[in-house]
Amino acid sequence: MKNIYLLRLLGFVFLLSAGAYGQDVNQLRLKDHRPVSIYNIPKTTVSKAKYPAIDFHSHDYPLTLPQLDAWVKTMDEAGIAKSIILSYSTGEAFDAVVKKFSRYKDRFEIWCGFDYTGYGTPGWTKHAVQELERCYKKGARGVGELGDKGLGEFYSKPVPAYGLHINDPQMKPLLEKCAELNMPVSIHVAEDNWMYLEADSLNDGLMNAGIWKVDMNKPGILGHDALVKTLEEAVRDNPKTTFIACHLANCCADLAMLGKLLDKYPNLYADVAARYGELAPIPRHVKAFFEKYADRIVYGTDMGMDVEMYRTTFRILETADEHFYQKNLFDYHWPLHGLNLSDAALKKIYRDNAKKILGR
Repeated sequence: MKNIYLLRLLGFVFLLSAGAYGQDVNQLRLKDHRPVSIYNIPKTTVSKAKYPAIDFHSHDYPLTLPQLDAWVKTMDEAGIAKSIILSYSTGEAFDAVVKKFSRYKDRFEIWCGFDYTGYGTPGWTKHAVQELERCYKKGARGVGELGDKGLGEFYSKPVPAYGLHINDPQMKPLLEKCAELNMPVSIHVAEDNWMYLEADSLNDGLMNAGIWKVDMNKPGILGHDALVKTLEEAVRDNPKTTFIACHLANCCADLAMLGKLLDKYPNLYADVAARYGELAPIPRHVKAFFEKYADRIVYGTDMGMDVEMYRTTFRILETADEHFYQKNLFDYHWPLHGLNLSDAALKKIYRDNAKKILGR
């Protein structure tokens, strides 16, 4: 009898090592870990935003007019009243974006970039201001998305301006012109904290850190806090210009840093675009922040045109659902949780704050 039990045990060990009971855990790669929630708990489907929403962070996604038509139908289905197209662009590229979206003028608002042509030569800002005025006459009603991940402004078509940060005195004429024309400025500074950490066993964002890691060894690069400081100085020195900090100024790991800026500068807002995956793991803390600063946060996506994408953002903002994953959208290992925001906060974040900014 003992021999029979011994043989069964040896067989079990053999099958387990061979993977018959699943992949050998010692061979499973961390980047392939795609957990599925085991909890039998409420799962809420939110098909449409609770209040008609203005997406304050979108881009020129559709390549064709039929794709644009389909997007508008998706927006109708999801309850997106309007999308702000952050085109980055100037010149002919900007004109082409305006032309494409002109068939739906009431559903889209087009923002332009800054033209850095000639940057580094005397008088380049004069040309940049002139192009900004031309874009405004063509239909631009805001500027963005400006972008600086440490080396300077590079979210720009046709040319970037490496070495130029938003607080540089050379930017002053452009930011003042934005105030004069009532053009808000949407700006991306830095990246989230885990992208600066070593890709080691201590990194909470490890599975994405290898792809998104910020290389701080590049000469002249500014780190996270220094970039947030450039934003603060630009906001401080241009009180008549409205700024929207994209992605909550990439302060998701330390929302108090953003809170201090919002407390000090009434001309600063923040969008929540493409940071639901960073925020939903800490729902109670984020809910408290959103409720406190509900007058200063705007809804945004920055994740394409898919209806399920919109619905996942609604589920996070509106419901109390717990411990769920959304593959291929927030491709992190953190479980997501609903923020269960109050109706008053939702109304402001979805629409009222955006209408206040767009009302100029």
